[in-house]
Amino acid sequence: MEAKVTWKNGMRFVGVGPSGHPVAMDAGPEVGGQNTAPRPTELLLCALGGCTGMDVVSILQKMRTPARSLEIVITAERAPEHPKAFRTAKLLFRAEGVPEENLRKAAQLSHERYCSVGSSLSTAITIEVEARP
Repeated sequence: MEAKVTWKNGMRFVGVGPSGHPVAMDAGPEVGGQNTAPRPTELLLCALGGCTGMDVVSILQKMRTPARSLEIVITAERAPEHPKAFRTAKLLFRAEGVPEENLRKAAQLSHERYCSVGSSLSTAITIEVEARP
């Protein structure tokens, strides 16, 4: 896999991966950005949530208990000193129309077997999974 990230101006960058969809990134004014797009660290958490969310939707469909809605809240802790790496991430899964046990099982399967973003991060940070209806 390959992605290309191009500097536009100030602290604004645009990345493009194999799918061809551009992803803008920017910093806040306090570090020279204009706050026109998410920070790369925000996108990292969103990538984790999106990756595991896609797994969970697919697993629940295979269990014949598709969700009416699914939300993943990711709460992460970062080190106070530079490079301020993430130390932990907690994923809270909330879904409607799914038995709690199925949601829990789908979230755990994604975490342990399927989510490539989570797997890539899990060697560097502690990831905790919780599911609630």
